[in-house]
Amino acid sequence: MAEAEPRPLALPSGLVELCALLGAPRDGLRGPGPVAQKRGGTHLPSLDPEVLSVFVPPFVSKEDSQMAGANCVALNKTKRRSFRKKREKPKAEPGNGLPEGPRGPDSEDVCIPNGVDLLALPQLCFPGGLCVASEPKEDGVHFLVLTDVCGTRTYGVVAQFYRPLHDEHCFYNGQAHWEPSRLSGSMAGGFLPYAVCVVSRFPYYNAFRDCLSCLLTHLKSCKDFEVDNHIKDFAAKLSLIPSPPPGPLHLIYNMKPLQVVFPSRVDPESPVIDLDLHLPLLCFRPEKTLQILTCLLTEQRIVFFSSNWALLTLVTECFLAFLHPLQWKHTFVPILSGQMLDFVMAPTSFLMGCHLDHFEEVSKEADGLILINIDNGSITYSSDNMDVPDIPLLAAQTFIQRVQGLQLHQELDLTRLRASTDLHEGRACRRAWQQRLNAQIQQLFLHLLVSIFREVKSHLNYEHRVFNSEEFLKTRAPGDQQFYKQVLETYMFHSFLKARLNRTVDAFAQMDLHTQSEDDRINGLFLSPRRPTIEKTASRKTSPLHAARRRLVVSLPNLQDITIPELPPRNSSLRKMDTTDHQRGSTVVNVSPQATYTFKIPEIHFPLVAQCVQAYYSDCVKLLSKAMDGLAPDNSVLLARYLYLRGLVHLMQGQLLDALLDFQSLYKTDLRIFPADLVKRMVESLSGPECAQAERTPELRRLISEFLDQPGEAPKADDHVKNFELPRKHMQLDDFVQRVQESGIVKDAGIIGRLFEALTVGQQKLIDPETFKDLYTCWKKIEAEAQEVSLPAAVMDHLDKNECVYKLSRSVKTSRGVGKLALTQKRLLLLTEGTPGYVEISTFRNIEEVRSTTVAILFLRIPTLKIKMVSKKEVFEANLKTECDLWHLMVKEMWAGKKLADVHKDPQYIQQALTHVLLMDAVVSTLQAPGAIYAASKLSYFDKMKNEMPLDVPKTTAETLKHKINPSAGETFPQAVDVLLYTPGHLDPAEKGGDAHPKLWCALSEGKVIVFDASSWTINQHCFRVGTSRLNCMAVVEQNQVWVGSEDSVIYIINIHSMSCNKQLSDHRTSVTGLVQGGTAVPSQVYSCSVDGTVLAWDVSSLQVIRRFQLLSGGLSSIRLHGGCLWCCTSNSIIVVTTNGSLCQELKIKENFQEQSTSFLGFQLIPEQEQLWAACAGYDDIYIWGLEDLARPPQRIHLPDCSKVNCMLRVKRQIWVGGTGLAQGKSKGKIYVINAERKEVEKELVAHADTVKTLCSAEDRYVLSGSGREEGKIAIWNVE
Repeated sequence: MAEAEPRPLALPSGLVELCALLGAPRDGLRGPGPVAQKRGGTHLPSLDPEVLSVFVPPFVSKEDSQMAGANCVALNKTKRRSFRKKREKPKAEPGNGLPEGPRGPDSEDVCIPNGVDLLALPQLCFPGGLCVASEPKEDGVHFLVLTDVCGTRTYGVVAQFYRPLHDEHCFYNGQAHWEPSRLSGSMAGGFLPYAVCVVSRFPYYNAFRDCLSCLLTHLKSCKDFEVDNHIKDFAAKLSLIPSPPPGPLHLIYNMKPLQVVFPSRVDPESPVIDLDLHLPLLCFRPEKTLQILTCLLTEQRIVFFSSNWALLTLVTECFLAFLHPLQWKHTFVPILSGQMLDFVMAPTSFLMGCHLDHFEEVSKEADGLILINIDNGSITYSSDNMDVPDIPLLAAQTFIQRVQGLQLHQELDLTRLRASTDLHEGRACRRAWQQRLNAQIQQLFLHLLVSIFREVKSHLNYEHRVFNSEEFLKTRAPGDQQFYKQVLETYMFHSFLKARLNRTVDAFAQMDLHTQSEDDRINGLFLSPRRPTIEKTASRKTSPLHAARRRLVVSLPNLQDITIPELPPRNSSLRKMDTTDHQRGSTVVNVSPQATYTFKIPEIHFPLVAQCVQAYYSDCVKLLSKAMDGLAPDNSVLLARYLYLRGLVHLMQGQLLDALLDFQSLYKTDLRIFPADLVKRMVESLSGPECAQAERTPELRRLISEFLDQPGEAPKADDHVKNFELPRKHMQLDDFVQRVQESGIVKDAGIIGRLFEALTVGQQKLIDPETFKDLYTCWKKIEAEAQEVSLPAAVMDHLDKNECVYKLSRSVKTSRGVGKLALTQKRLLLLTEGTPGYVEISTFRNIEEVRSTTVAILFLRIPTLKIKMVSKKEVFEANLKTECDLWHLMVKEMWAGKKLADVHKDPQYIQQALTHVLLMDAVVSTLQAPGAIYAASKLSYFDKMKNEMPLDVPKTTAETLKHKINPSAGETFPQAVDVLLYTPGHLDPAEKGGDAHPKLWCALSEGKVIVFDASSWTINQHCFRVGTSRLNCMAVVEQNQVWVGSEDSVIYIINIHSMSCNKQLSDHRTSVTGLVQGGTAVPSQVYSCSVDGTVLAWDVSSLQVIRRFQLLSGGLSSIRLHGGCLWCCTSNSIIVVTTNGSLCQELKIKENFQEQSTSFLGFQLIPEQEQLWAACAGYDDIYIWGLEDLARPPQRIHLPDCSKVNCMLRVKRQIWVGGTGLAQGKSKGKIYVINAERKEVEKELVAHADTVKTLCSAEDRYVLSGSGREEGKIAIWNVE
């Protein structure tokens, strides 16, 4: 059978897509022409420019390539030759006796890259027209952005230069031609403009400007017929330079006389920044900058004007960079020539640029435009009825203060430095200064965007991809609502929502996390429903900014007109602002730019034949390999960039397998820059011999199988965004659960089920749309009332800073005076009337009894709530009248929730009780019927639990249990806790404060990892994923990494400091089940095992497999290191092998359990007692063997009421065993604490409502247990 033909591989292009020479048409320079005499000189005519020559890579012919290497057939199929634009050749006139010049190569059609329109390019390269000058003019540079039909942008840098127009010669496609003088009289002796345009996929504005500046030094002095050759060589150099991968490595190339730097993007999601981001801040005041940003965010029709063509592109590109990670997806044409002015009549959103000479024309002819004059920093509208809102006020004021604190002029820094005597040193100093300033400006604008859009996430439902725009708008200040209404309708914001719902960890998400206060982080995850805390209420009242914001309700002034009280005066941008006495939010963002490194591209030799190109590639490989050899072992960041570049060079050489090996190494160094699409195309282009060779290389075999096993078309991710809408049809339970979750009322499916029962008491189990609408309206009304609660200062001083007022009664008569009852999550208060003040009725912990009764007042029986406290003799009474029954239910539920929270040491019971209480209130308001209180009682979940079953836990459990936390908080359902790992804190002062804290790593289902700050047991890091499969094991390695073994056979490596997972080890073929770091003798080694019996030894610094062996027994579930040997637990035996795989001992399960089929579940070693403790499936005993003789029968320790063992842990002189057992006649998650010396069960801990799946130790002071999916919580236990 014939072998399948490999697919041709389109090679990745270098920095340059195209290079063109443009100028006046040759025919336009001949023939008589009118001369218009003017005083002091001659007015020379304007000409229509055209493309004179085009140079497209690659610049090596097919014949040369085939001679250089015959093994690159598949690659060569897609290569193009370099050529010039096809055009008519000059003809020698008959009878002149002059020989024809040397003939060039046969013309070919030009293969122009997508997005480059050669018909429009001359106008863009000469946007002001092409005129012959009567005297030499200064060379100029401007910049282009070209967009193809798919919206893909390419970038152009244009250098204009002038050459004298000689009578006897003109250059034309690289050939010299002598002709008699035919120049028009007006042009003789003039200077003719030319333009060289470089087009690239990358916006290297500064770098290409430097490159073209170097080229012009040659073009100005060369002969006419040499111009094309110089440009071709110039384009060839740039086409051979690879684009740098994202990260800290920049490329340098010596263009002579300048060293040109090609910076990389910061990360794969960020754009390349090769321009001076402070340019707009020099052109516009901060208020105007914000106004322009508003126009972009609301997607207006915007036209920039300037008399400087270069500024048009640079300033508009800066503003688009300020939007990152938001993206402008509409038309973007930063330069319009005079012939393109009709573009501004387009009806859709656009961003364009025109010369200032066209300002009046554009403003008169087109309506609805934002006209921005860069030269004088002004903004005008072409229509009087345009309504462009202001940026939200608080964010704007903080931004303005920070901008004023920037130092925008390098000259101030240079005053303290010696004068640079070296060109390269001076340029490097300028680059470093600009890099620091760019980083500050990027952070400043990012902080602005986070301030504007931070609250969006509070109105998202991730499970059903819903954004509740109506409720979001209601939470905005009245003066800001017009801004948000317009922004919410834009395509840009819609894309932003998609990224939030996809939980994309982009620059916005990272800044949001880093600038979030500790209280906001905790409250955002655990406080549901959310209410303003006392601390936030107090800060809002005392803030002058908040007071000004509140005044917007009445006046709604423009941003430019309002005066904010007590703000620092504006200072010149030439001085640094003294921010020591100002609010923290007003200071300049102190950003240390990421350390950068450079790699110098080797010299490219000419003539550019295949041998020279191959020599250049070989030099690149040698230099990259040398750089890698000189790296420190732990410098994986730079190593990844060198590997990426070397892989590209190998690919250009046609060495596909070497390139694949380099790219495959990115799994172990930095997976973020792995070029998946390119590797897929490479794999598909492999020939039969290459595939056979790759199969003999284990690293490549796994890589290739991954891509070949992928389906042809991967399923497209669901990226839709729904706006919340009230239902229009009757709902059963499942639909009702979804609708409530979408509405943002509550996420917990169990609570929603109880709400469903409450709303359908005594009727068909369906919720009609009108009932749901009433419920939603009542819930939002309750939320709004809580937002508007005004508390006296004495009350706010008394309450804790994180307390919230959740419910206020009407004004009622009580035994402590007249006032309103206030319910927080901790206590009941009476807010007295007359003299503002308060009386604390009781904390929920201090309540002894709650009764609803009636008292006689005259001839009436008034419903009254009576509360008896533990520490007080008097009984509090409140004549709540019609509210009495509801308050009776609410207080009892909170009281029961507090008791459960205290007994189980789990504060989430309080949050659930609060949710029940507020839903009771909403149900009563919704139904407004005699049976409303009975319906609301269906939500008295904890009160019924208290009455129906004893709340107390066994005394031993209560004494040992310290705390419980819920890693599934905020999810719709609890999730099983599969693995726990504790990492100790560090005292290194160089580390960030958060890094110094100990951490608890919690692996949930589908590759989710939650990280807790173990010093406070609060969430340290939002959930992030390592793969999508179940996680089986975790281990801390060298104090700065966490290795995670997964069911998908991959080991994921998490950097503890950056909290990122950019490395993977994929050498296992089946589920990774165990990880253990080498002992004190070899701490730089890690051993891993997989279920098929494979054991690998890893070198931590290089992440290379240094040893591997295979156990014959399958079902390998865990490994431990003891006495220089590996102890491996399989289903049928416990095998002791050396670190090289040689068998030492084996404990076979059949020899000890012949009466019943079983398997080993796990084991622990106690070296001091020379013992091995093990658990077996189907047995409620722990078995103990002596290490000196595993053949002797084991001892047994019985586990009372145990039905299943899942995990074992050694802590000090104890063995903790987790599993399932009976407690009070019900199946519970239990922990058995065994004294290892006395070999008896010391404690039986009723740990969880579901089985105990995992155990881990925290410095032998605490043991942490994780439960199954029915409960999904983590318990923290004291160790004696």
